[in-house]
Order: sequence, then C-alpha cells, then structure tokens
Amino acid sequence: MAEHPARVERPLSPHLQIYRMTFTFVMSGFHRVTGIVTYGGFLLVVWWLVAAAAGPNEYAWVQWFFSTWIGRLVMFGFSWGLIHHSLGGVRHLIWDTGRGFEPHEREWLARATLIGSISLTLLAWIIGGFVMGGLR
Repeated sequence: MAEHPARVERPLSPHLQIYRMTFTFVMSGFHRVTGIVTYGGFLLVVWWLVAAAAGPNEYAWVQWFFSTWIGRLVMFGFSWGLIHHSLGGVRHLIWDTGRGFEPHEREWLARATLIGSISLTLLAWIIGGFVMGGLR
C-alpha cells in the first residue's frame, strides 16, 4: 500500500481580528450597504408609480407619507445611498482601468466618494427643496 504524506496544517483564512480597520475597508462596506439601500428605495419608487396608476386616493396617501418627516428622512437616506453607491461605482471603474491602487490614491478616492456623496445629496435637496419649491 502506498503511504499517504502527512497532512500539512494550513493556516485558517484571515478574520476581522487580523485585518486593520482602514477607511477604504469601511467604505467598501458602505458600498455594499448602499447597494441594498437602493433596492429598498426603488421599491418606494415602484410604490409611488403604482399608486399614481391606481388612482387619486392611493396617490394622495403615498404623497402624504412622503411629506411626513419620516418619509422625507427615508427619501433623504435613499438619495444619499443612491448617490454614494454611484460614486462608489465610479471609484471601482477607475480601479478597473488599473489606476488608483497606491495607498494615498485609495484613501483619496474613498474620501472623495464620501465627501462627494454628502455634498451632492445636500445640493440636490437644497435645489429640490428651496429653489424648486419641493419642501412645502
């Protein structure tokens, strides 16, 4: 009978305790979370469209919900998640070209994604709410 070589003990795959928590690591998690948030937000868009097609009573009920403070908070979160996820996609597109992998470039792209998403969300809500008269 052939002898089997001794089993080689291999290290376990690294766990969160081994990894150092970096900003790019956190932003990667945010990218995943905002992807899930956008799914929920688009369900709200579908709800709004179905209510518009269903008739004035259903549409008025949905419009009432979106005009409450909780509805506006949900819409604000959805708009931030959508913008943040989109900018994260641009960051990944840059990485797909083979650029932005140096440590300082990764940090800069991660910070630009966060600052850009917050700024663009606030700008969109300011324009929509105050200039266009959307927050009544």
